[in-house]
Amino acid sequence: MPKLAEEYEDLRKTVEEFARDVVAPVIGDLYEREEFPYDIVRQMGAMGLFGLPIPEEHGGMGGDYFALCLALEELARVDSSVSITLEAAVSLGAMPIYRFGTDEQRATWLPRLASGETLGAFGLTEPGGGSDVPGGMRTTAVLDGDEWVINGSKAFITNSGTDITGVVGVAAITGERENGKKEISTILVPSGTPGFTVSKKYSKVGWNCSDTRELSFTDCRVPAANLLGQRGRGYAQFLQTLDEGRIAIAALSVGLAQGCVDECLRYVHERRAFGHPIGHYQAIQFKIADMEVRTHTARLAYHHAAERMLAGEPFKKEAAIAKLVSSNAAMDNARDATQIFGGYGFMNEYPVGRFYRDAKILEIGEGTSEVQRMLIARELGLSSL
Repeated sequence: MPKLAEEYEDLRKTVEEFARDVVAPVIGDLYEREEFPYDIVRQMGAMGLFGLPIPEEHGGMGGDYFALCLALEELARVDSSVSITLEAAVSLGAMPIYRFGTDEQRATWLPRLASGETLGAFGLTEPGGGSDVPGGMRTTAVLDGDEWVINGSKAFITNSGTDITGVVGVAAITGERENGKKEISTILVPSGTPGFTVSKKYSKVGWNCSDTRELSFTDCRVPAANLLGQRGRGYAQFLQTLDEGRIAIAALSVGLAQGCVDECLRYVHERRAFGHPIGHYQAIQFKIADMEVRTHTARLAYHHAAERMLAGEPFKKEAAIAKLVSSNAAMDNARDATQIFGGYGFMNEYPVGRFYRDAKILEIGEGTSEVQRMLIARELGLSSL
């Protein structure tokens, strides 16, 4: 692991201990019951994790985005559902309000979001949209006097229907530009607003303790002042949000990959075959060595992307590389860990089974692997050939 500054290392150790001592003993049971981990979230809020990159004047810890990434990695070493709950609440829920919100919006929402008392969500993806966000967007918001009237739907939205969800930033078409393209803006919609309906939880392959739902809006009215940032800047806002989020998802992916290594190192000393611990055999040793190489390489990639981001340097390509490399590492490590565990790897009582179920979404969410390759190629100037 790259050497961390003292304050980062202290944070990492604190979250590592919390994940091991608090999350690990209970998460397996919660996962199989598909229950949202309210008590764990409450404790993470008390630790200040939801406010890590938010300034103190807004109720946060005054840290930075890299601190958040370290926390996400350590949580995902034990469970990705808990980690993605934190990632989405901060990266997709709170940070757009901090980056683009008015003073009034920040004062209204950030202290509650930073404390974990309230969760925020980001409504971008639509049922027929997928990676084609602007082309596939159908949700509209029409200004009627001093109110926005929203109609449409969103799909796969994390943290959108918990008992403590407070606000969703909704990307919507608010007009048409002179060139005929859609004008997209972001509007804050508080939970419980009439016309805003949250569906029941999806039945998912993985992330079973994470809250993921479809949202629908039928003549949903919110004040005109709920516009987040400038009208027509919604597309640019969510591109920036997703660039930052890809670093966070890379950190989560590295955590899952590391968790696979951790579990295998324990298991190969305990499991015996043909008279020896299975770690005695070179086939197993090489497989774990490859897992460690992937994890180490992916960690370096997301550290580098975060470093460029915090330095104010362009980081779009580096974020895409980190997300691509890390999600691949998570998927490959989960597959290899399950193989090393053999039949037990297919049993839900072992964490690697949960890791295997959780890994695939990392190659899809916040931009598929194909989208990451497209972004990297574009940053290399290949799209203009």
